[in-house]
Amino acid sequence: MAGNGSLSGAVIAVAGAGGPAGRATLVRLAEAGATVVGADNDPQRLSEAVDAARYASGGASVTGDTVDLLDLRSTRDWATHVEKDFGRVDGLVHLVGGWRGSETFTKTSLDDWDFLELLLVKTVQHTSLAFHEALQRSERGRYVLISAAAASRPTAGNAAYAAGKAAAEAWTLALADYFRKAGGTEGPTSAAAILVVKALVHDAMRAERPNAKFAGFTDVKDLAEAIEGVWSKSAAEVNGNRLWLTEKP
Repeated sequence: MAGNGSLSGAVIAVAGAGGPAGRATLVRLAEAGATVVGADNDPQRLSEAVDAARYASGGASVTGDTVDLLDLRSTRDWATHVEKDFGRVDGLVHLVGGWRGSETFTKTSLDDWDFLELLLVKTVQHTSLAFHEALQRSERGRYVLISAAAASRPTAGNAAYAAGKAAAEAWTLALADYFRKAGGTEGPTSAAAILVVKALVHDAMRAERPNAKFAGFTDVKDLAEAIEGVWSKSAAEVNGNRLWLTEKP
């Protein structure tokens, strides 16, 4: 399986690998032939995700590292050892998330911003700064950010979350400009792309709320498929672009 998939030979790091989206992504990338290195700050959750991906993908190369992505040095150390151990880094998929909101704009708590700024922005800053040079060295390097439609159309009670996502998008677009400039007149060889969803849904959520429609939500398996698809397009096609998996607001 690992010999002839669309990502055969690629080495891809996945930040936030322990959650439902992380689990689906580990499986999909491994099934496509990639060597996948997941990171999460919860060792138990990460171990379960790695084991599940190994089982689902027939023993493909999936490993996990417990990493504090809120610490730049730890994140840089992770990037260094991934490239050293596997000889290359062809991708960083950023799946670190979190949500807090309020009933109204007036009731917005700035504590929510403090919390979300760490998860949604700081982890993007750290992973991009840690991995960008290795990704540029790759012939098919990709930095993939998962964002939300809320960044483009914030609602009154969603100010902190929307602002965090918008900041993460802006940071990723700056990384895309780095790749563009590094490519020179030939165009970029590596890319930073943004996948935009309304929200994510997975089997456990459906089981808990069997009557809910989850309108406009993206299933984590469909997200994982879209993530794999970022490598099927040229760097010039995806670099600096928002790829919408839900209706544009």
